[in-house]
Amino acid sequence: MVRRTQKENPKSATKKILRSKILGLFNQNTAQVLNYKQISAKLGLTDSDQRKLISDVLEELLRSGQLIEVERGKFKLKVHGGHIIGTVQMTRSGAAYIITDEVKEDVYINNRNVNRALNGDKVKVYLYARREGQRLMGEIVEILEQRERTFVGTIERSSGYYFLIPDNRDMPYDIFIHPRNLKGAEEGQKVVARITDWPPSAKNPFGEVVDVLGAAGLHETETHAILAEFELPYKFPENVLRQAELVQGEITDQDIKSRRDFREITTFTIDPGDAKDFDDALSLNKLASGNWEIGVHIADVSHYVKPFSEIDKEAFARGTSVYLVDRVVPMLPEHLSNDLCSLKPHQDRLCFSAVFEMDEQAEVVNQWFGRTVIHSDRRFSYEEAQQIIETGEGDLSTEILQFHKLASILRVNRFKRGSFSFERVEVKFYIDDKGKPTGVYFQEAKDSNWLIEEFMLLANKKVAERIGKVKQGQRAKTFVYRIHDRPNAEKLHNFSNFIHQFGYSIKTASHKAIADSMNQLLADIQGKNEQYIIESLAIRTMAKAKYSTQNIGHYGLSFEHYTHFTSPIRRYPDLMVHRLLDMYLHNEPSENQQKVEGMCIQSSMMEDRAVNAERASVKYKQVEFLQDKVGQKLEGIISGISEWGFFVELTENHCEGMVPMRDMDDDFYEYDEKNYCLVGAHTRRRFVIGQKVTIEIARTNLAKRQMDFKLI
Repeated sequence: MVRRTQKENPKSATKKILRSKILGLFNQNTAQVLNYKQISAKLGLTDSDQRKLISDVLEELLRSGQLIEVERGKFKLKVHGGHIIGTVQMTRSGAAYIITDEVKEDVYINNRNVNRALNGDKVKVYLYARREGQRLMGEIVEILEQRERTFVGTIERSSGYYFLIPDNRDMPYDIFIHPRNLKGAEEGQKVVARITDWPPSAKNPFGEVVDVLGAAGLHETETHAILAEFELPYKFPENVLRQAELVQGEITDQDIKSRRDFREITTFTIDPGDAKDFDDALSLNKLASGNWEIGVHIADVSHYVKPFSEIDKEAFARGTSVYLVDRVVPMLPEHLSNDLCSLKPHQDRLCFSAVFEMDEQAEVVNQWFGRTVIHSDRRFSYEEAQQIIETGEGDLSTEILQFHKLASILRVNRFKRGSFSFERVEVKFYIDDKGKPTGVYFQEAKDSNWLIEEFMLLANKKVAERIGKVKQGQRAKTFVYRIHDRPNAEKLHNFSNFIHQFGYSIKTASHKAIADSMNQLLADIQGKNEQYIIESLAIRTMAKAKYSTQNIGHYGLSFEHYTHFTSPIRRYPDLMVHRLLDMYLHNEPSENQQKVEGMCIQSSMMEDRAVNAERASVKYKQVEFLQDKVGQKLEGIISGISEWGFFVELTENHCEGMVPMRDMDDDFYEYDEKNYCLVGAHTRRRFVIGQKVTIEIARTNLAKRQMDFKLI
């Protein structure tokens, strides 16, 4: 007898095929997040019944645990073992964590399984199957992209051999340097060295010196070492300087004829007192209608720096100016940044401008963008402008007070719409003529700072809208946006728990609720001991802003369209924005999106490096400031916890150091990673972020920019 097979339901068969195809899509890139519309498009399905089936299959894959829903209607492959791609973050012990978008948490790599990958490398990782309650672990199986193998450190000699002892705590290996590869460096000198080889039989990599910075501990040496550590240049190539010197600054009759002339309209700049480059100016003109014509004038760097020139290539490679404690490392040579492009008073200057007609309620009723020529009547410092705002008296007081009035309205409206108020007090150092810090002071934003900020934000927003805001059905041309994603829900939850111990809370039901309660929190902590640490953690809770051609809006500002237009002297993306805006104002076709996105990625990366270098510079000055105060007892707040101990931020000056766990001899302390605290095994004594403590400065290490505190 022949057994008759049951015929498979056609709908089930279609679902089975769809399930296979959908899983195939997700497996092509385990990091990608897709919704049903994107899946339909990728599979070429337009039939409404088939698209309905996709939703059903996605729900089944979600229930079976093969997919996870990262946001409502957005799905991603759930990785069970197998391989992921990520970036290495080394620890001092030689172990590592893998930072990846493919799984929700960082992946721990034991030092035996790092397999010679170093910090910043892009790697392929095999994930181990996880047991209940165990953290996610894996093994690096392939280095896909190596980060630059150059390191800054001090040359030491041991038993006739030379080693580079790296400054960077993320580099856990000393580098062996053969005497013939020292390039004249001597023991005790700071150098930049490159790894040249790492034989399978060798415990340490081999390298060669590529630059000798000078004697360790000297101010100039250590400043150059900070820049070299973050792969930032500390001098311009000769060919770039030569080309910059050849740039002519004369403004021709043709230049003036081709531009809108603002030279007869009252114009001024407001900048820090020690600023050398002035890249933005404001002009004010009362119109016959009673409205105000506001000009936001930005240095026309694109007039002087041509695409693909040596100056342009160097500016792109740098990405941004770097602001260390005692100096600025400019993006452009000084002949351009401090002279030709700087909007100096009493001199004609070429600009790219955003001009707004505004009524008394600060509503923009008309706008214009284009190239201009201006003549600044006065240069104000923030302090001078602030005095005029407070007293109502001084040069151009009528204009400044009118700007202040309009800026105040813009500011109030911005916060009503859900903008965040992250205005941190900045810690600054008094520096003597040898670069040594002699004291600490705190710089606070005031009305004059907000005046400039509001009109710069307005210009950035309106320029982004001019290109990105198009009619329904139209496609916006490729542009550079400054984007800021919504905060990670887990980080927001942890922050909420942290501030609860101080008696504060935030609401997380909606964007507006988060913004309003966060702004209230930042107002409530003003002048309190915990102000600086809560402000720092609030900023860390937010996502990082970056440059992209893919506009998702700016969450922190609550703007749907936002860009950077106002600082082309010191930010390369602003120069890109000027060039693109000029193209599109002349009805030229859209620029290649892939090309511009690549430039955005480079700019974001260089911005991150600059920020890290600036933090290292501040840390260096903190250690230098406190190195003659060893033995002093000071009050502080625990600002961070790690497996090595806890960090303390001093209340008096906001300098930060570590209380190492090895020095805590009253108990055996364990790091509770889940609750982010240290707990004594016998006494159950706990140390948590935000806790007040008294410490004694125990040790300082200027070369490594480290301070050890002893708990009192």
